[in-house]
Amino acid sequence: MKLDSKYFDRIRTRRKAQQETAAEAPTCQWDGCDRPGVHRAPVGRNAEGQFFLFCFEHVKEYNKGYNYFSGLSDTEIARYQKEAITGHRPTWTVGVNKSAKHAPLHSTLRSGSAASNHRIKDPFGFVAEGRGAGPRMQPQARKLKTLEAKAFDTMGLAASANATEIKSRYKELVKKHHPDANGGDRGSEERFRAVIQAYQLLKQAGFC
Repeated sequence: MKLDSKYFDRIRTRRKAQQETAAEAPTCQWDGCDRPGVHRAPVGRNAEGQFFLFCFEHVKEYNKGYNYFSGLSDTEIARYQKEAITGHRPTWTVGVNKSAKHAPLHSTLRSGSAASNHRIKDPFGFVAEGRGAGPRMQPQARKLKTLEAKAFDTMGLAASANATEIKSRYKELVKKHHPDANGGDRGSEERFRAVIQAYQLLKQAGFC
């Protein structure tokens, strides 16, 4: 490889640029240090956006002892941390913000149902239903999964059975098919287990 190769020129250029950057860097602001200060360190509280310039060794030393809350009491520190949760913006408890009472929406909602109907769209008649007017919507029947439908069938119940009916039926079947009540009959024992499994499945699914 020739000494005047473009690769050697690139290496020489890079080293020269690094040397120029080091020469242009300000001096470390640590007392007695004359090395380049290329590492920033925060000045402190109430001086956000301002930084000291240190060399690598002294910025590490500075960061070890840096304390943003230096000079503050425990109460002031706790208040600052609490305010930081809301980004140091003012907050109000419900009913305390008096200016909200003059907002257009607040005055409209408190001016009666006639005025609120102009602001609130009610395409399904939920608001009207609450006032006793309009058609009442019937709740839709829950669509059963395969195992849930089988559990209802095992217990001899309709899918519309409520929690009280399910529990009552369960107690009745357990008492009827308990091994002690059937002299150890094998078929009754299997039926007993099937009823228990069906009830547990319905219970986990939220039916009872």
